[in-house]
Amino acid sequence: MDHNARPLLAFPAIFGLFAAIAFPTAAVLAQQDAARFTVVETGQTFGRLQQAVDAIGDSRGTIAIAPGRYAECAVQTEGHVAYLSAEPGAAVFDGRTCEGKAALVLRGKGAEVSGLVFQNMRVPDFNGAGIRLEQGDLTVAETWFRDSEQGILTGDDARGRIVVDRSTFTRLGTCDGAAGCAHSIYTGEYGHLRVTRSRFEQGRGGHYVKSRAARVEIASSSFDDAGGKATNYMIDLPEGAAGQISNNWFVQGRDKENYSAFIAVAAEGRAHSSQGLTIAGNDARLAPGVDRNTTFVADWSGDTLALGENALGPGLQRFERR
Repeated sequence: MDHNARPLLAFPAIFGLFAAIAFPTAAVLAQQDAARFTVVETGQTFGRLQQAVDAIGDSRGTIAIAPGRYAECAVQTEGHVAYLSAEPGAAVFDGRTCEGKAALVLRGKGAEVSGLVFQNMRVPDFNGAGIRLEQGDLTVAETWFRDSEQGILTGDDARGRIVVDRSTFTRLGTCDGAAGCAHSIYTGEYGHLRVTRSRFEQGRGGHYVKSRAARVEIASSSFDDAGGKATNYMIDLPEGAAGQISNNWFVQGRDKENYSAFIAVAAEGRAHSSQGLTIAGNDARLAPGVDRNTTFVADWSGDTLALGENALGPGLQRFERR
């Protein structure tokens, strides 16, 4: 925090006034710091996010987070915890990660995140994320992930479900790490991924959504790559998936590491059937001034996809079997 220099005051009376108000001001600030994180069900207040998470323990609880910018992180190992901004968009988690992973490291029974901002997450292995989900269900709503290596990164939980709604992913991703690229959303072997009414923009490498989930629903979202740099696919289902990709808006930008397709299915293997995967009602085009040929859907699965009507701009081939 910047502290502006102030001129010295010449009047003793003013010094006395400042001295008189210094103690109550400090007390108020201390009270505000102590109440930054409130467990709604009990009314307990805490100065650190981890303290609030630990207080909920193996039960179900809600943490209301006061407006502010936080160099905070937490690890949830049990229970079901909801992390809610008391004022949507006003609670910002900035640059602090736990376990060299993320601002929130989640391996409890489940979690909900609403109204938060995660930014500037970077770690030595280039996988710094706002949320690192290692097991359990996750619901994210009205949350902004920006200027980090990853937005959401998960482990494997074949019984787990991930829902992302009305959230924004800005300037995420990198291919600087030796282990491969980071992405805006990257899920492991989860049971189900659902992304709705969300925005992906200005990627900085990797894919916008890469999912190894057995089933996906990606709908009513926008993928604006016009300001992207060294990006790859908009949606990558590397091991195949059932479900649907519908009613989305896609724009592919000029600066691509790989511009060969917008959506890739089973490019790395066939762990999941893609039979009947529905891709319909989408609008896809190249950014203004971009002149190239590319493919809307590239498929390595060999399954029969349900490729319906999609509005495709000039230069886009509808489908290619690879």
